[in-house]
Amino acid sequence: MNDIGYLSLVIAFGVAAYATLAPILGVKTGREELVRSAENALLALFGLVTLSSAALLYAFVTRDFSVRYVANYSERGLPLAYTISAFYAGQEGSLLFWTLNLTLFGTIVVIQNRRMHRALMPYVISILSAVALFFLTLMVFVTDPFARLPFTPPDGRGLNPLLQNPGMFFHPPTTYLGYVGFTVPFAFAMAALLARQLDDAWIRSTRRWTIFAWFFLGLGNMFGAEWAYGVLGWGGYWGWDPVENASFRPWLTGTAYLHSVMVQEKKDMLKVWNLALIIMTFGLSILGTFLTRSGILSSVHSFGESTLGAFFLAFLAVIILGAFGLLINRLPYLRSENQLDSFISRESSFLFNNLFLVGIAFTVLWGTFFPILSEGVRGVKITVGPPFYNQVVIPIGLALIFITGVCPLIAWRKASMTNLKKNFLQPLVTALVGGALLFIFGVRHLLALLSLALLIFVTATIVLEFYRGTRARHEMAGEGYLRAFFILIARNKRRYGGYIIHLGVLMVILAITGGAYKVEKEATLKKGEEMQINQYVLRYEGLSLYPTQTQQVAAATVTVFNQGKKVGKLTTEKVFHKDEQQPHTRVAIRMTLKEDLYIILAGFDESGTATFRFIINPLMVWMWLGGFVMALGTIIVMWPDKRERRRAARYALGEAPDAV
Repeated sequence: MNDIGYLSLVIAFGVAAYATLAPILGVKTGREELVRSAENALLALFGLVTLSSAALLYAFVTRDFSVRYVANYSERGLPLAYTISAFYAGQEGSLLFWTLNLTLFGTIVVIQNRRMHRALMPYVISILSAVALFFLTLMVFVTDPFARLPFTPPDGRGLNPLLQNPGMFFHPPTTYLGYVGFTVPFAFAMAALLARQLDDAWIRSTRRWTIFAWFFLGLGNMFGAEWAYGVLGWGGYWGWDPVENASFRPWLTGTAYLHSVMVQEKKDMLKVWNLALIIMTFGLSILGTFLTRSGILSSVHSFGESTLGAFFLAFLAVIILGAFGLLINRLPYLRSENQLDSFISRESSFLFNNLFLVGIAFTVLWGTFFPILSEGVRGVKITVGPPFYNQVVIPIGLALIFITGVCPLIAWRKASMTNLKKNFLQPLVTALVGGALLFIFGVRHLLALLSLALLIFVTATIVLEFYRGTRARHEMAGEGYLRAFFILIARNKRRYGGYIIHLGVLMVILAITGGAYKVEKEATLKKGEEMQINQYVLRYEGLSLYPTQTQQVAAATVTVFNQGKKVGKLTTEKVFHKDEQQPHTRVAIRMTLKEDLYIILAGFDESGTATFRFIINPLMVWMWLGGFVMALGTIIVMWPDKRERRRAARYALGEAPDAV
C-alpha cells in the first residue's frame, strides 16, 4: 500500500502538470477539447490523491512503523480517533491533507461549471491545478509521506500528548478547509482578470465558496482557542502566538472581502479593492501555511525546523507579484460606474469596516514579523507580546463594533437627517441608558464600559431590524408574529443570516470584554486546607496518583463552595507521558453563564502538598455560545432556496446573465 500511495503521488504530479498547461493551450489554440481534457484530469487528480491518502491512513491504522511519518506520530496504544488525527498532525500528512481538500474542491468546481462560466473555466482549472502541483512537488521531491525507516521499530514515538484532545482533533482540518477554500474564489478572480470578464459574475458564483472558507477558518480559530483554554493550562484562550495570528489574518481580510463585495453587487464600486482583498486573503493563507512549516517563528503550534520554508516563500512571492501585477495591468478595465456620494452612507460604512479589518490584519502581521526584522537589522530579537496587540487592536476593534451597528441601518448613497433620527435614536438611547446602568452597578473599567455600551447599541440595531421586518410581514401578509419571524429569515437568508452572525460575534466580544475583570490567585495547600477567591471557597481534598498505558497521572481534587454553599468537586491533573520530559496539565473548569472557575495544578511534592492557580474568567461561556450562533447564521446564509436554484438553472440553459 505504501508503494501504491507514493506511486499515486508521482502520477498525480504528472497529471497536475498536464491540467495546469492544457487549458491555457486550449484557449490559445481555440481547442475546447483540451479544456475538457484538463477538467477530466482534475477529476483524475482527486482520485489519485484520494488513493494516496487512503494508503497513508491505512499505514496508520495498521501500525506500519516502517513508514517514518507513521512511526513519528503514532503508537500502538493510541486510540483510533487520535490515530486518524495523526494523519494531519505532522508536516507530510498535513501537505497531503491540504492537497486532498484542494483536489476535492476542484472536482466540485468542475462538476458545478460543466455548462457555466466557459470563458473562465480554463484559467480556473489551470490555477487550481498549479496550486496542487506545488504541493505535489513538495511531497514527491522534498518531503515524502511514505519515506521508509532503515529498520522497523517495535512501536512508534506517539502523538504529542497536547494533541490528544478533541479540540485538536477538529482544529487542524477545519483550519485547512478554510485555508484551501479561499483558493477557489482566488482562482475565479484571477480567471476574471485573465479573461477580461470583470463584472460581478465571478463574485456571485463564488460567494458560497468564500463564505464556506471564511466559516471553516473561523471555526478552526475557535477550536484552537478552546484547545488553548482547556489544554495548555495558562488560563487564557488567545496569546497572540505567531501561528494563531497566521490563521487570524486571512479570516480578517476574508471578512472585509465578504462585506466589500456587497457594495460592488449593489453599486458596481470597489472592483479593484475587492480583487486586492481576495489576493491578500489567499496570500495570507499561504503565508500561514509557510509559518507553520518554516521554523522561523517560535510557536507551540509549528512543526519546528523544516526544509520547506524557502519553497513556500518562493511560491508566495510568485502569487503576490503575479496576481498584483495582473491586477495593475487590468486597471483600465476596472473603472467603477458609480462614485462615493457621501461619507454618511452605507457605502462609506462598509469602506470604514474594511479599513478597520485590514488595519487589524496589518497590525497582527507587523507584530508577528517585527522580531525577525529587528534581529535581521539590529542583531537583537525584540519580542512583541500581548500589550502591543492590545494597545493597537482594542481601539480599532471598538470602532469596528460601532460600524457594525451603523452598517445595517444607514441609507445607501446619502443618509438624511430624518433617516439617521429614525434608525439610530432608539439604539443610541438604549446604549446610553444601558451604559449608565452598568456604571451605577459597578462597571468602572473605562474600555470595558465603552465596549459593553457599544455591544448594547449594536444588539439594539439588530433587534430593531428583526422587529421591523417581522412587523411588516405581520401587517402585510396577516401572519402571526412567530411565523412572520421565521418566514422573514427564510425569504431573506443572506441579510438576516448575516445579522445572526453579527449576534454571535457580539457574544464573542462580550467574553473578551469580561477579561477586564479576570481574577487570579496562587496558593500552596495541604490536604484539608482552604483558600478564597472572590465568592468561592476552595478546599483541597488530596492528591491521587495512578498509571495508564502510556502515562502517569497526578490528580488533585478540590471541593468548591459558592457563598458558603457546596456546588461540587473539581479535579485537575498533571500528566507525565512516557517520552516527554515536561508534564502537561489537565485543567478543571466550572462553567456558568456568569463566569468560569478555572483551576490549574501547578505542582506538588511527595507529601501531597499541592500548588494551585485559581482563575475567575468572567463571561467566558459566551465565547463558545457565540461560536455556535455564528455557525447557525453561516448555515442560514449558505442554505439555498428555490429562487436561487431556479436562477442557477436558467443560467445553465443560457437564459440568465449570471450564476448563483
